[in-house]
Amino acid sequence: MKIFRHYTNLPDACKGSVIVLGNFDGFHKGHQKVIAEGGRVARDMRTTLSVLTVEPHPRLFFNPEQPDFRLTSFRTKAHLMEQFGVDFLFTLPFDRDFSRILAQDFVTEILLKEIGALHVVVGYDYRFGAGRGGGAEVLSWLSEMEQFGLTIVERVMEGDHIYSSTNIRHSLREGQVRIVADRLGHWWHVEDHVRKGDQRGRTIGFPTANLSMEGYIKPKFGVYAVRMLIPGEGPGGREERILDGVANVGRRPTFNKKDVTLEVHLFDFKEDIYEMPVKVEFVEFIREERKFDGLEALKAQIAQDCDVARMLLAKPENQHDFIPPPRLEDYL
Repeated sequence: MKIFRHYTNLPDACKGSVIVLGNFDGFHKGHQKVIAEGGRVARDMRTTLSVLTVEPHPRLFFNPEQPDFRLTSFRTKAHLMEQFGVDFLFTLPFDRDFSRILAQDFVTEILLKEIGALHVVVGYDYRFGAGRGGGAEVLSWLSEMEQFGLTIVERVMEGDHIYSSTNIRHSLREGQVRIVADRLGHWWHVEDHVRKGDQRGRTIGFPTANLSMEGYIKPKFGVYAVRMLIPGEGPGGREERILDGVANVGRRPTFNKKDVTLEVHLFDFKEDIYEMPVKVEFVEFIREERKFDGLEALKAQIAQDCDVARMLLAKPENQHDFIPPPRLEDYL
């Protein structure tokens, strides 16, 4: 997948594409359905599949002091889209000037003139343009005026549940990470380089790999059964090794800390992975974070947490491959 952070002077290879518009935070099953519809149209038209989004998220641009709310970093979203089968990802910089582009100008000047879109696909609730003045009705009118194809995908539901990033954020705040995985269609995970922490864990027999949660929505504070994926050849020629572990997300009240961190203890693992890029998949919630009366009580509880995590991670429905990465072929 080729990523473009601009829309001018594009190579001819990425023009004449089917363009799917949206932010796609979390890349949940509803998002996959919308992009898959673009893939179906692209296949029928024998052309390429593109996604156009913006960075930073408009909510963050207009209110930079708000708490982190994103389900995925840009890196994670790009990885998921590449695995899915997207050919080109346009990630345009959202700034003051971009926010003032009228909906009609966005379509005629950027989508059609610069990018050369042949067909546009959006979800039913997609909004765009200055003051969020554009939506499905504006696109419908413009598609007739400018003679480009348009597909509007209705809301995606499973029973009474509507797939939405807002609903998934609520589930994460409740610690329901296994439900979140089912609704995302992939394991919710955090990507970062392993950082040096206080190194207190190794002094009590439970060394941890520390990751930043900056930019990610914070799940319910507490202890989780997790997996860490690290670079390196795994079984069966896999490009990543998968390691089981237990993690704490929170402020570490036993040590009177205030910053939020993700600390992962990997079972039966002693290698140095500092500065290594890793992914941490959240599998099941174990317990809430709490303050302990001394290190011995903390050590005893961590040992119990490890036993519970091992049991949870051994369940067939919690295996990494039980929820494989979503792919376009699954929808066609």
